[in-house]
Amino acid sequence: MPSLNYQHLYYFWVVAREGSIAAATHKLFVGQPTISAQIHALEQALGEKLFVRRGRGLALTETGQVAARFADEIFALGTEFMQTVKGQATGSPDRFAVGISDALPKLTTIRMLQPALSSGAYRLVFRIGKTEALLTDLAVHSLDLVLADAPAPASGKVRAFNHPLGRSEVSVFATQALAAEYGPGFPRSLDGAPFLLQTENTALRRSLDVWFAAEGIVPRIVAEVEDSALLQVLGQQGLGLFAAPSVVEAEVSHAYGVRVLGRLPHAYEHFYAISVERRLRHPAVIAISETARTELFSPEE
Repeated sequence: MPSLNYQHLYYFWVVAREGSIAAATHKLFVGQPTISAQIHALEQALGEKLFVRRGRGLALTETGQVAARFADEIFALGTEFMQTVKGQATGSPDRFAVGISDALPKLTTIRMLQPALSSGAYRLVFRIGKTEALLTDLAVHSLDLVLADAPAPASGKVRAFNHPLGRSEVSVFATQALAAEYGPGFPRSLDGAPFLLQTENTALRRSLDVWFAAEGIVPRIVAEVEDSALLQVLGQQGLGLFAAPSVVEAEVSHAYGVRVLGRLPHAYEHFYAISVERRLRHPAVIAISETARTELFSPEE
């Protein structure tokens, strides 16, 4: 198998990002014939076309799209490598990159990350996205840790290890006006009450649905919201009741000016740290895990 020429790949990557060879010349400070030759050499090595003409520019072929994704990762890792080495030489803080599932409540996430935030020993990088995409980044070591509300699937393509951090009870919040109406008789008063719920792909929503079904309660769903921060802002506007982990009751009440109606018995949200290590070694990951287990959450049962 021929070895990869990173110079060829770099020229391809710049053209893919700029959209044309003409635009890439200003980034690379070389002429169009040189760039064209480098890309042609890479195509010859791969045995596949990477670009097709589209108007005055270039469009990636299917193979080109795959190559561009790999190039993004390769050159991002190269940049991080240089920054890490330079940081070690100058005494700069170590880089610590955390992937945060977009389903996680943001205030709870801040509590979990507090050991790293307060240490001052790290240059922190936070990426928020779908857990599946974050696990891919974890596999190529562009992330040190992923925080999620569900474990990485055992059948997934990414080899990762789940470290349960614990669970939190679930509380229901409301504005003063809604609390006065639906607070008495809680939790039976939730039947028919206007509710802002997480979307069905989130673990908390599934836990709420199970609890509602077990209790025979049917709330009136006003909206389904994937982002927890937006859901809480809508709750702040009085559009409906909403649920969040009990561990951040005080923070949610203070930040959004809402009241706690009560806690739902036997409803929980679970939290996981996901790493490529079976046994945790990174000091920041260990601190986050130990703090979560001993100070924030109840143990799993």
